[in-house]
Amino acid sequence: MIVRTAIIAVMAIYAMFLVMRHYMHMFQLNGYKNDEYMRWLKKNATRSWLLFFGAALGLLRLFLPLIPVDALIMLSLFMEIWDHRAKRRLNTKKKLVYTPRVKRMITVIVILSTAVILCSYLKAGISPLSGILLILVSLQAVLNIVANIINHPLEEAINRHYINDARRILKSMPGLKVIGVTGSYGKTSVKYYLETLLKARYDVLVTPGNFNTPLGITRTIREHLRPSNEVFICEMGARRVGEIKEICDLFPPDQGIITAIGPQHLETFNSIENIQKTKFELADAVKGKGNIFLNTDNELIRERSELYPSYISYGTKEDTTGYRAKDILVSNMGTEFTVISPENEEERFKTRLIGAHNVINVLGAIAVANMNGILLKELKIPVRRIESVEHRMQIRDQGNVTIIDDAYNSNPVGSKAAVETLAMFDGVRILITPGMVELGDREEEYNYKFGTYAAECADHIILVGEKHTKPIYEGIMSKGFPKEKCRVFERLEDGFSYACGIKDEGHKYILLENDLPDNY
Repeated sequence: MIVRTAIIAVMAIYAMFLVMRHYMHMFQLNGYKNDEYMRWLKKNATRSWLLFFGAALGLLRLFLPLIPVDALIMLSLFMEIWDHRAKRRLNTKKKLVYTPRVKRMITVIVILSTAVILCSYLKAGISPLSGILLILVSLQAVLNIVANIINHPLEEAINRHYINDARRILKSMPGLKVIGVTGSYGKTSVKYYLETLLKARYDVLVTPGNFNTPLGITRTIREHLRPSNEVFICEMGARRVGEIKEICDLFPPDQGIITAIGPQHLETFNSIENIQKTKFELADAVKGKGNIFLNTDNELIRERSELYPSYISYGTKEDTTGYRAKDILVSNMGTEFTVISPENEEERFKTRLIGAHNVINVLGAIAVANMNGILLKELKIPVRRIESVEHRMQIRDQGNVTIIDDAYNSNPVGSKAAVETLAMFDGVRILITPGMVELGDREEEYNYKFGTYAAECADHIILVGEKHTKPIYEGIMSKGFPKEKCRVFERLEDGFSYACGIKDEGHKYILLENDLPDNY
């Protein structure tokens, strides 16, 4: 028994490490939010059948200390190790980051697991140990929740210290102009476009990448803000009502821009109305003290804009009273458009960005820059310098293949615009997509509609993941798209290899529309 238990112990400790690492990774991807992680666990319960089997087998071992049960335990541990080593090889998009918070959670998990093993040994000896070890392997999927609860007071204290330090730094720079940028989509693009334009006159700092949470903004201020900075462009993200207000309360903006409102993160917002209310928390924060810029092409923004009588609008519709873009010309070489200011000043702009949908984002940046003292004619060269944001309609030429990389977090409006842009290219037009997520109860509906748009714009369509893309496939087929030109693969790499091997004559244009994170 001692030898069997020793072998099981070695296997179990290794399995615990692999299982803990995988589920800690998923916990991190779910933003360290217990409720979102529990929702993810429920949604992916079938993928964790080995853990359920292991837990049941471990309980059986506590009551039946038989050699055959130990043999099954060894088999279960072997399967668990093999399964999680395979998952580790697949999860290459975004690795687990061993942040100080993750290290503290791992420490608590190790202490809890060790305490259970010691208590079991001291109370009942070696006999039930193999069952206890197997149960602990299964419990690694939920021990991160326990560790997160235990660590919560400490994490709150640490976060508060860093946030207070960032607020102190901001208060020490009273001349700094803080511009908040939010929206369901387009906010990251507008942030970087605005940075390019404002740099024509000001020393500008922007929150990098997706640093759009209180802690991300805190880190940006503490690590990157310099006394010479004159403008701080602060992207503000949210997944729940009140989160934009929280950011604005911590780091009060002097101006703000709302890029768009749509069905993004519906799983946590629960309704479009909640999204609308949350995005306008930025408008509430600057009301009465600074300019709020609103994209009035967006109906959800337009219908709420009347609550803010002094707002500055921007859009492409003829009734736009603020900044309006007209005479838009789009080609696969770039985009041209004319901007009319509220004072009826006109200038013609050119950009290398492709797609009519990019005009509204550039126009928003132009509006903010112009209202901050830069003349329209002075913005013509900076607009030409604007480059595609990474993974957002980014063009990459690779010999006889051109990649249109729009892999970042697709949404219903953006996905439609992306395939319509693909349709402009003269060649073999190929779409690769896993579909859209985080759209709540309307996810299937939006993916079905996406399929109908894609069928009219692409020559070949490659879907990644049969289960999730079923609504897209149905939408594609509803338009009479040839079945032989719509293929389904389980891995993006296989789909991309197939796309590169398509023998149709002409230059290939491959649109990568969305790329699901590892927790999907």
